[in-house]
Amino acid sequence: MNHPGPSRSRRLKWQYPVIAVIAAGAAGFGLLHSTATTPAAATSAKKPGATDKIKADPPPVLFTDAQVADIARQQAAQQHSADALFATWKAAHGSTRDDKAFTTWAIAQVPAPPSKAARTTELHQVQQLAKTRTAAGKKAATWLEVHGKGDIWKLYAHDQRELLPKEQGGTEKAELKTALKLAKAITEKVAERDKQPAPYVLDPALRPDKHVTAGQKGPYSYPSRHAAKSAAAVNLLSGWAPHRAHDYQAMAAQIVYSRLYMAGHVTSDITAGTLVGDLVGDYFHNASTPPGAGK
Repeated sequence: MNHPGPSRSRRLKWQYPVIAVIAAGAAGFGLLHSTATTPAAATSAKKPGATDKIKADPPPVLFTDAQVADIARQQAAQQHSADALFATWKAAHGSTRDDKAFTTWAIAQVPAPPSKAARTTELHQVQQLAKTRTAAGKKAATWLEVHGKGDIWKLYAHDQRELLPKEQGGTEKAELKTALKLAKAITEKVAERDKQPAPYVLDPALRPDKHVTAGQKGPYSYPSRHAAKSAAAVNLLSGWAPHRAHDYQAMAAQIVYSRLYMAGHVTSDITAGTLVGDLVGDYFHNASTPPGAGK
């Protein structure tokens, strides 16, 4: 891994145009819609959406391409594995949606976690990375951890919907939301099956803020939920807007690198989670039934 501090390269500055526009409050670009608000509406407790959350908490300077390059390559490799595995599902089920059966099948496709020795080696890598942390890096990682669960991907989908007919945009929004939920459900079931403690549980010094108690086993980190959600979102969003695929992939690499940086995961957690997300993305692209069906 390369460990330079975060910096705003020219490429990185333009790598996430939608996020940057939102952070700047660029309502004129059509990403933020202002509407007249009645007194009653003003007092209603409306839950803030992804756009509002990121507008209220704009992104800091993120990590450099060099920092995330290694994990980005490993993410990309998982798509080939997922495509090969998904071919077996498709051969048996065609394009029929059956979320319950798919969940069971997908869980079985996730390989067993690495051996204890291999995971210890990965833990040492995370420990070395932790020594390079900076205030700016922690700020970037925290922002990516918070918003990488869903806000960033929903914001990208919102951006795509601006140029689509209302019905199509609504369908894609619902499909992304369902895919993220399915990716989360699968990772949680695998985590409970394999019970691999997070790096900061194995070495509490990595994250004193987590207040790990003696004998604590969880939370379990294999596979990474952030990685699964990111891969599922990249798969879907790239299918809908192929010319933006590189931006989505770059953001996914940022998100998962932040999880290594702050000792939430080791590398195998990321690759296993990415495999789950890619399988989910393939499943949704292949399905003939509408979002929400097949449950």
